[in-house]
Amino acid sequence: MKLRQALPATLAALSLGITLSQPLTAGEFSQAVDSQGNISLPADFRKNMTHLGSWFVPEGPASGFHDVYTENSSVEAFRREGKFPDGAVLIKELRASESGDYTTGKGVHYATSTATKQHFVMIKDSSNRFKNNGSWGDGWGWALFKGGAGSPNVSTDYTKDCLGCHIPAKERDWLYTEAYPTLSEP
Repeated sequence: MKLRQALPATLAALSLGITLSQPLTAGEFSQAVDSQGNISLPADFRKNMTHLGSWFVPEGPASGFHDVYTENSSVEAFRREGKFPDGAVLIKELRASESGDYTTGKGVHYATSTATKQHFVMIKDSSNRFKNNGSWGDGWGWALFKGGAGSPNVSTDYTKDCLGCHIPAKERDWLYTEAYPTLSEP
């Protein structure tokens, strides 16, 4: 009976574009997080996610192409609201590069198809759901994978393993969105 009474109000709210706040279970929150807050690298993300943009780092341990992906629904939410929704998954894939001379120019760099260095995963969490898990804080879940899907998250404390690289972007929710042209409507 209570469900029948709540249904008309819920449908009315949705038709008006009102978002209802209800706690999400781990699976509803994000398929990349289990109930304990353990983060996994989604399999086949390049096929199932939207490419936001790329960075190229010419030298050093982080050299190569940094390609960033998220769900299409997260892109749509960002375009509407100017921020990522809870549960949004951002994946940065760091790939080795090579260069060669082509008709478009000399010393052209390209990402290799076989040499993935590592993956970084961030999952938006404004509710601080997993505060007792060292991979969560400052509005995000943070993970580092040195292998592909199925490999373990090697980050055990996001403040030591991840946050340092994001300090300059703190005022932008820890993200360097200037490299993500997909977030702007064409």
